[in-house]
Amino acid sequence: MAPKNQPLSGNAMPRFGGIASMLRLPVSSSPEGLDAAFIGVPLDIGTSHRPGARFGPRQIRAESALIRPYNMATGAAPFDTLQVADLGDVPINTYSLTKSLPIITNFYRTVLEAGCTPLTLGGDHTIALPILRAMAAKHGPVALVHVDAHADVNEEMFGEPVAHGTPFRRAVEEGLLDCHKVFQIGLRGSGYASDDFDWPRQQGFTLVMAHEVWYQSLAPLMANIRAHIGQTPCYLSFDIDGIDPAYAGGTGTPEIGGLTVPQALEIVRGCSGLNLIGCDLVEVSPAYDVSGNTALLGANLLFEMLCVLPGVLRR
Repeated sequence: MAPKNQPLSGNAMPRFGGIASMLRLPVSSSPEGLDAAFIGVPLDIGTSHRPGARFGPRQIRAESALIRPYNMATGAAPFDTLQVADLGDVPINTYSLTKSLPIITNFYRTVLEAGCTPLTLGGDHTIALPILRAMAAKHGPVALVHVDAHADVNEEMFGEPVAHGTPFRRAVEEGLLDCHKVFQIGLRGSGYASDDFDWPRQQGFTLVMAHEVWYQSLAPLMANIRAHIGQTPCYLSFDIDGIDPAYAGGTGTPEIGGLTVPQALEIVRGCSGLNLIGCDLVEVSPAYDVSGNTALLGANLLFEMLCVLPGVLRR
């Protein structure tokens, strides 16, 4: 058996040196032989307010240099049992959202065909749609755990059917989701009409409003979600703006009154036991993240996602 890739140790190379790959893992040009891979999708032409998420993958990788291979809180040691690498970035068309969607879908189809689970660094939330197209092509309609300040179910934005506020309406229309196994957590803020949240409920989604879980542990919620989803193939989509801007202000559409960092960790760790087939972390905009805290949080959440994939060893 080939030895498993390991993150480059801070004792072998200073953390501020070396190639800035995700978790300082080896960079691979192929998903063959990998159990999981980090993939950047540097696209933000679907953004409606503050731009810059195209630089998210690069900054998340840079901040990930501080993360070590063993999860002290959960006992997860993902690199002991999974072969993991950084597959680099999807070569999107920076001038065309329409042309970028099939590029992303085809890239992910190749990854899934190789038996590799993708962990995505966004990019704005538009990218969830082409990724879900690849997921559903392999697995059929999938369950979804979606963390976000916004439901992202707009009918259109400026007359456009595809943007970062529309992916989950399009996903429903295309039959990509098992709608009665969709959970949206952290929703809040102002809107134009109640339809922003009424429409997903009408499809069968379960909505967990941010104000309903202030000051609460989300461990019981996640236990209920695990029981409801069971072993249905499940995708985890995490918009960093689901977290309060006090902790994650470096994003395009911040909303006050959001989730805390411990709650975010409870959500991701609470996905342990689900049949996770892929995850994403989107909407980090480094230009609004002068301290690097938002990208650092995003990098850690992606590590936590790796730690709850099926097959990860727990010591």
